[in-house]
Amino acid sequence: MRKADSLMIQISRLAKLHGIARMRKCAILLESVELKLAQTQADAGAAGAGTEADSLVLYACDVVRFLAEDAESGSELAAAAGTCLKTFSAPEFSLTFRAIDDFRHYLMRISGQAPADWDLHDFRPRRRTETEPGTFSPKSPVRVYLPGFRVYLEDIRSPFNVGTIIRTAEALGFEEALLSPHCADPRHPRALRSAMGAVDILPWRHCSPEDLAPLGPIFALELGGLSLQEFAFPKRG
Repeated sequence: MRKADSLMIQISRLAKLHGIARMRKCAILLESVELKLAQTQADAGAAGAGTEADSLVLYACDVVRFLAEDAESGSELAAAAGTCLKTFSAPEFSLTFRAIDDFRHYLMRISGQAPADWDLHDFRPRRRTETEPGTFSPKSPVRVYLPGFRVYLEDIRSPFNVGTIIRTAEALGFEEALLSPHCADPRHPRALRSAMGAVDILPWRHCSPEDLAPLGPIFALELGGLSLQEFAFPKRG
């Protein structure tokens, strides 16, 4: 068994699944491959990263080939799998990765799975900021952000909401997210799903309200407050 197979089932076991169950299992396996490939690409400087990526691609190829060649697949599924297989010899890794992702979503559609927002993934390599510890590859691009712009989450109990706010703050270019001591953990599974990778991109830390004063002007959002279109935002805060 290849190294990449350690957390994935053997291809021979797929033959024991039939119909929708087989297609859904293959979609799950390909999703696991995509997530692991994205991480190995982010950690490309680590020893053995290339070997692991090769093993993952070979495993994905085995899954797709199984569906292309198995008589139970039917002509339409076999043709789609065959099209995906052709990209495994492509010189550019991005073409193979995209083909795996497209085929996985095809399997989800024909097996009746409608992806929700939290099922979507950001497969871009993780980025680091100048203020983050050196946990990512030195070759990773430095994140571009608006200096001095921060969002403070005060006692947000819902992990889903915490993840959503962090994702939104990252998209808007905030420098960091600050969380009160009683906020839900951004590493909670539901927070990670709604953040869609932003927890590993946007710097965040815990701090009490008393620690906010040195950071600059503070303004709060409330339902009965001034319209955002009428508010003059400061350059920092």
